[in-house]
Amino acid sequence: MSTATCVDIIVAIILPPLGVFLKFGCKVEFWLCLLLTLFGYIPGIVYAIYAITKD
Repeated sequence: MSTATCVDIIVAIILPPLGVFLKFGCKVEFWLCLLLTLFGYIPGIVYAIYAITKD
């Protein structure tokens, strides 16, 4: 796990859509994370960490 990935995960815990945006840009992953975060903060965090580490 690289330092950039660790920073992305920390950002994803604080603000999930921002962490996904930094990794993928304005693609489907970002919009899905934003929607999940609006429905509930915890689902947004779970999806953000999954999306960032799923390589």
